[in-house]
Amino acid sequence: WSDTITLTVSYEPRPVLTVSPSWLSPGASVTLNCEVEHPSAGWSFYWYKAVPDLSEKSSSYELLPDGSGTAQDSYIIHGQTHTAGYVCRAGRGDPEYHTDHSQPKFVWSADVHSAASLTVSPDRVQHFTFDSVSLTCEGNFTEWRVIKFSEDGRLSDCRRMTGSTCNIHTSKSDTGVYWCESGSGEFSSAVNITVQNDVSILVSPVHPVTEGASVSLSCSLRTQKILSNVFFYHNDKLIQNDTRGELKISALSKSDEGFYKCQYSGRESAQSWMSVKAVSGADSSSSPVWLMVGLVCRVSLIIILLLLLYRCRQSKCKSLFFSCCIREFIYYIHFNYSHIYMYSDLMTQNISGTIYT
Repeated sequence: WSDTITLTVSYEPRPVLTVSPSWLSPGASVTLNCEVEHPSAGWSFYWYKAVPDLSEKSSSYELLPDGSGTAQDSYIIHGQTHTAGYVCRAGRGDPEYHTDHSQPKFVWSADVHSAASLTVSPDRVQHFTFDSVSLTCEGNFTEWRVIKFSEDGRLSDCRRMTGSTCNIHTSKSDTGVYWCESGSGEFSSAVNITVQNDVSILVSPVHPVTEGASVSLSCSLRTQKILSNVFFYHNDKLIQNDTRGELKISALSKSDEGFYKCQYSGRESAQSWMSVKAVSGADSSSSPVWLMVGLVCRVSLIIILLLLLYRCRQSKCKSLFFSCCIREFIYYIHFNYSHIYMYSDLMTQNISGTIYT
């Protein structure tokens, strides 16, 4: 008989990753924290971005910048604007022993962007049980999957995908956060879907609404859309109590953001968050008001150029013809339209400075 030995089998511990905040807001930083089971000195931490891998029905991991072997158990990400997934692991010793990777955690963006987007039909946050709901991924990609993060913290793929559309026959377990992942590793914006077994639901937009836009909220029963005598609440404060069946908000501002719910005949819906996003430069430049301003400016410029041409043809100047024409034109404008003299004088200074250099 040989001597007795004791064999100890240990498993690779799995760290727990937390992200804060869970939902992105403009300008906010994202903080990752990696917690090991038995914290002590000597741990190094590794930080990764989760990249969807549809062929394996999983994700691959890409090391984040300066994310290899940090002494701190936290990592800050600046400038994150879109939905993304993250993973961490830890290591210590020489040679270094590594833990398993953490479960991926996600930070969600509600803002729709061009690379990948998710549309919901019908377009509302709340749905009744046994409703038919379609979630469609859009973008220049051929492969998609729809991911759900459920209330109990589990991740799952859509079970009924037809092309780029996930079809759901709703039950309470379908409540969660949904987003699309493309075969090229792109994430769409995320949406909240809640499934209610209540008598009434609030009908509110599933995506953020832009500042300055208008929105209508309503209350719905399983059997009908309510047309009158509905109470509406914003952050638990009654804001409308009359015969109207809809809450119409025009020229939205950031103060309109918050939780909304409705009440009909003593039956109160669950509340849903309505997000209001700031107007971006692209959005503001394409708004009807700015398009009209641009049109007026272009027409005014054409009129000014025609007047300049007319004055030049009437001018008696023989030398420095163009400069002389401009002086004649400015004199004409000053004499006949003194209310725009200051602008004309400024234009003359700029043009004449170009002529004589």
